[in-house]
Amino acid sequence: MLVALALLPVLIWPSAAAAQSGVDCYSVGSRVAAQNGGQLVQATAEDQGGKTVCRVVVVIPGGNGERPKRAEFVVPAN
Repeated sequence: MLVALALLPVLIWPSAAAAQSGVDCYSVGSRVAAQNGGQLVQATAEDQGGKTVCRVVVVIPGGNGERPKRAEFVVPAN
């Protein structure tokens, strides 16, 4: 049961500063999750070296009865 609760999507919307700059990390995160066959857990905007990036956390199902894997991606916010 705890695993099921851990897999519930918890979406964290971009910060107010990111929203003002027009960054949509939710869409970026959804794309990354789909490309990796996983489920979006978190997508947040961050400033990294003067550029806005999206930090995306995805849970990818395990194969052959293995536990799901948590994967974190940092992608440009464009």
